[in-house]
Amino acid sequence: MQNEQPLIKRLARSGLAYMKKIVKIGLVQMACSKDADANLKKAVAGIEDCASRGAQIICLPELFLNPYFCQGPKDDHYFDLAEKIPGPTTDALAKLAQKTKTVILCPLFEKTAAGKFFNSIAVLNTDGKFLGTYRKMHIPSLPPDFYAEDYYFEKGEEGFKVFDTAYAKIGPMICYDQWFPEGARIAAAKGAQILFYPTAIGWPVNQSQEKSSAEHEAWQITQRSHGIDNNVFVCAANRVGREGDLKFWGTSFVSDPYGRVLAKASIDHEENLVVACDLSLIDEMRKEWPFLEERRIKLA
Repeated sequence: MQNEQPLIKRLARSGLAYMKKIVKIGLVQMACSKDADANLKKAVAGIEDCASRGAQIICLPELFLNPYFCQGPKDDHYFDLAEKIPGPTTDALAKLAQKTKTVILCPLFEKTAAGKFFNSIAVLNTDGKFLGTYRKMHIPSLPPDFYAEDYYFEKGEEGFKVFDTAYAKIGPMICYDQWFPEGARIAAAKGAQILFYPTAIGWPVNQSQEKSSAEHEAWQITQRSHGIDNNVFVCAANRVGREGDLKFWGTSFVSDPYGRVLAKASIDHEENLVVACDLSLIDEMRKEWPFLEERRIKLA
């Protein structure tokens, strides 16, 4: 890290030791087909690859088990894709989490016992234990031909959550949540050290290059800024490939509390990222940039 040597010198002068706390993040960037079994097999292979390279917390893309069905004509048959959490997919990945000693973020189309449908993430700990579910809070409705999620999913009703996993405190959110700063701030205030945004986002195939480039850059900037504003690491796991009239733009990435991109995947290929994050940087940064401590929420 660029600021590591000056930090070490400052701490040495103060008589303190600089103790790193490294957590390795794995992001699985994949294309998704209509074959759920094939998608699960690919996800498992991605998790195993990340784990073999030392990843401790591994995140899959949004709705990885299915194609992104929220574009084009609305079709009630897609509700048949939903499953309960815990359910068959989380049961399978829980065994994998226990085997690999990893934390797994598993994004799914969830159907509850009450018959409600959510765009959700199940969080599985290293012992295979199901820690809980986050349900996407912000549900896009526009453009209706590309992101008509409001037809299929209800808005999350349990707020933003933080899970205390074996390796770090994490704040999982999903895709469209990326564009709203409140979720990142609330998760950080609750103790999250790493924000995860499993994602399904890309360009309409007929959109101008200028607009596409602007949207792609804005997507990265807004998430990196959440890391800066809240002194946390940010991880986005996107899908790739063309589905219908959308070409997903990949570029899954991990950024640090200064907003620096530590690693970024390609724009058009399947890829597994493994990135080392030094969590001790969070506490050191907050001594000099105490954004959470000095915020004036009573004036909101």
